[in-house]
Amino acid sequence: MAGGEGTRLRPMTATMPKPLLPVVNRPIMEHVLRLLKRHGIDETVVTVQFLATLVRNYFGDGDELGMALQYASEDVPLGTAGSVKNAEAELRDDAFVVISGDALTDVDLTALVKAHRDQGALVTVALKRVADPVEFGIVITDESGRIDRFLEKPTWGQVFSDTVNTGIYVMEPEVFRHVEAGLAVDWSADVFPKLLADGAPLFGYITDSYWEDVGTHESYVRAQADVLDSRVEVEIDGFQVSPGVWVGEGAEIDPDATLRGPVYVGDYAKVEAGAEVSDYTVLGSNVVVRGGAVVQRSVVHDNVFIGSGATLRGAVVGRGTDVMHGARLDEQVVVGDGCTIEPEAVLSQGVRVYPSKTVEAGAVVQTSVIWESRAHRSLFGARGVSGTVNVEITPELVVRLASAYATTVRKGSVVTVSRDAGRPARALDRAVVSALTASTIEVLDLDVLPTPIARYATARSAAVGGFIVRTAPGDAQSVDILVLDEGGADLSQSARRKLERVFVRQEFRRAFPGEIADATTPARLVESYVQDLVAAVGTTGIAEAGLRVVVDAAAGTAAGVLPAVLGGLGVDALTVGGRLDPDAAAETLAKRMTALERLGGLVASSGAAFGVRFDPTGERLTLVDETGAVVPDDRALLVVTDLVAAERRHGVVALPVTQSRIAEQVAAFHGVSVRWTPTAPEALPQAAALPEVILAGDGRGGYVVPGFSPSFDAVAAFALITGLVARTRLALSQIDGRIPATHVLRRRIRTPWSTKGQVMRAVVEAAAGRQVDTTDGVRVIESDGSWILVLPDPSEAVTHLSAEGPDRGTASDLIDRWSALVEGAAR
Repeated sequence: MAGGEGTRLRPMTATMPKPLLPVVNRPIMEHVLRLLKRHGIDETVVTVQFLATLVRNYFGDGDELGMALQYASEDVPLGTAGSVKNAEAELRDDAFVVISGDALTDVDLTALVKAHRDQGALVTVALKRVADPVEFGIVITDESGRIDRFLEKPTWGQVFSDTVNTGIYVMEPEVFRHVEAGLAVDWSADVFPKLLADGAPLFGYITDSYWEDVGTHESYVRAQADVLDSRVEVEIDGFQVSPGVWVGEGAEIDPDATLRGPVYVGDYAKVEAGAEVSDYTVLGSNVVVRGGAVVQRSVVHDNVFIGSGATLRGAVVGRGTDVMHGARLDEQVVVGDGCTIEPEAVLSQGVRVYPSKTVEAGAVVQTSVIWESRAHRSLFGARGVSGTVNVEITPELVVRLASAYATTVRKGSVVTVSRDAGRPARALDRAVVSALTASTIEVLDLDVLPTPIARYATARSAAVGGFIVRTAPGDAQSVDILVLDEGGADLSQSARRKLERVFVRQEFRRAFPGEIADATTPARLVESYVQDLVAAVGTTGIAEAGLRVVVDAAAGTAAGVLPAVLGGLGVDALTVGGRLDPDAAAETLAKRMTALERLGGLVASSGAAFGVRFDPTGERLTLVDETGAVVPDDRALLVVTDLVAAERRHGVVALPVTQSRIAEQVAAFHGVSVRWTPTAPEALPQAAALPEVILAGDGRGGYVVPGFSPSFDAVAAFALITGLVARTRLALSQIDGRIPATHVLRRRIRTPWSTKGQVMRAVVEAAAGRQVDTTDGVRVIESDGSWILVLPDPSEAVTHLSAEGPDRGTASDLIDRWSALVEGAAR
């Protein structure tokens, strides 16, 4: 019997029939079929109605189980007896067993059939004594086992026994004479009472075997625990590697992960170092549990991703759901298939989330999410299209993205495609190229290249745009996909919205076989880049100064172009990190600091004027002065501002509003002004395109060289700084020493999307009577020149605070006071 809807088990049964719900990684119905097979019953008719195709597709003809399965379909529900009547043609030759396909049991079917035959019964009902009989049909038998009375799902006032009907029967074909065809008929409510009235031989067989109806979420979770405790005799697919710890084929468990049984880890699941899985947890196949996650007393279906620091306690999570980092699922939470629980979201006790829903980052959900469906706020974030590899960013998604982009441009257009050396980027790069060429787009395949040079190639070629696929900075598990316009800059907001509309609708253009395009590799690209760079920044004074520098390419994409750049500048350089490493982009902070310390030692010992270390994408750099000391990025921005302003003596420096106002003093000393820009990724490049702008920088190692690069370019910035240092004849430490100290503090505060508006309203109200700057967010300026900036993040459930004062104490008091206001308004 496999036709029920299992409504009490929704949302799990919203997209999956109850018989297919897994119990320790096997469908309930598979456990039942294996029970039948163990007792020599290998010819089975399956009655199906709700989501019948899924049941058929999973079990097929039963050959894999060594059984012969046939299916009897119902167009409308026919009830327990009507369903069996519908299969009469296959059952009329001999006695047959009726058993539920969605109840877990190890009942002795051989003994049940024997009792039926010994008693000469028309129907034998398997009975079980339970503590709470009100959800079941109650049965009374006499001393011989003959049934005297039935009562289906009584109230407590009607309970006259604790012996209930399990829905497992042995029947003779003659019973079909008492069931009318084509109507909804129930055994317990309709047929059995009539047979009792007619004096037919109906017998009960009381079993002590395990039987669990699995009709509620609580009983579903309990059934998993009963299997792991060996309370029910079923086959567990895996190996018991230690007492109570079962592991499926191909599963990877890090030695530094914590597993406390009873637990089950499914086939090809992965539990990373620092993760904890314990207390009757069942992990399905291909589940990933990241480091720092805690999973207790939970049932996790196949292909679920559990992010770092996430916590699941007593929860059930459906197939293909992503539980992102820091999220929390409390007791009795049930999440349907294909959901996304965004970072730091909290699902309170008993919440149900129906399939394909998204719970936004930082949200605290206390009521079930049934009808609402929130798609991602935007396909694009601060770093383009970003996400975890094969969780948020899959080859299928990349193909859709590239196909959508191709649909927005003309047939036969040229598009550049580049990547870093990481393995995920290489795989997804191929997906981009395949999708573009299949959509009539000619591809200039730039292969492994620094991001700025890929932008340069796009701007200097006939391309209408480009794709850059790269490992996310500091996270080997994630990738960023940048989509460029014809100038090599990131797509505008309007172009992104157009692309997203096509992506969501999936209205993609396809080419006829003769229209499929090609991918080609351009020649002499790096040589052209170096020639144009040297022409833009100049080499005056470098050779005369006899300058020596130390350059660390960090084994990133800049390693491949540095020899040509250094040769073009004519500078004496000691290079390290020049070997391309596929894992370079995943560098940890500790490794970066160690590398900078090594770089400082080389600079000091070699007598170099300065050192520079590129990031793995070639977009940002870190400076080391001639003493070997690392110059913090925000101080480096002031130093470079001083160098440029001192040489140019006029113009504008573009800086984001988050940076210290000391920059105004530095620039003004040399007759240069500062233009404060928003923090949006496109803001600085747009400002740098203005004719009066002589430098743009973000205070995090990113510099735009106006007149040459459309965006951050660490190689171009290095060339610019080299010439400036050679001509100024001042050491970096001297320039840094003459710039006043800064006292800027920053803080992140978690803010649910739903409260961001009220937070900003509260900030504006609290700022009444003070000077306010709304270039980006709300900057409140105090009478002594101290300021606080409150800035909602565009892609995360976070509010950023920056504060500056004449001393650290003032800045600390300022950020503490406004943090308290933001936190209070966010509740």
